[in-house]
Amino acid sequence: MQHVSRFMQKFSRDEEAVTAIEYGLIAALIAVAIIVSVTLVGSKLAALFTYIAGQLVT
Repeated sequence: MQHVSRFMQKFSRDEEAVTAIEYGLIAALIAVAIIVSVTLVGSKLAALFTYIAGQLVT
C-alpha cells in the first residue's frame, strides 16, 4: 500500500504527465473539429453533386 501512495505522490508532481494529458486533450479537440467540418462540407458537397447530376440528365 505504501508503494502505491508513493507512486501516486510522484505521479501527481510529474509535470510531463500533465503536459501529455493536455496535448491529448488538444489533439482530441482538433479531431472533433475536423470531423464536424468534414461532415458539414461533405453533406453540402453531396447535395451540390446531386444538383449537378440532376441538371445534366435534363
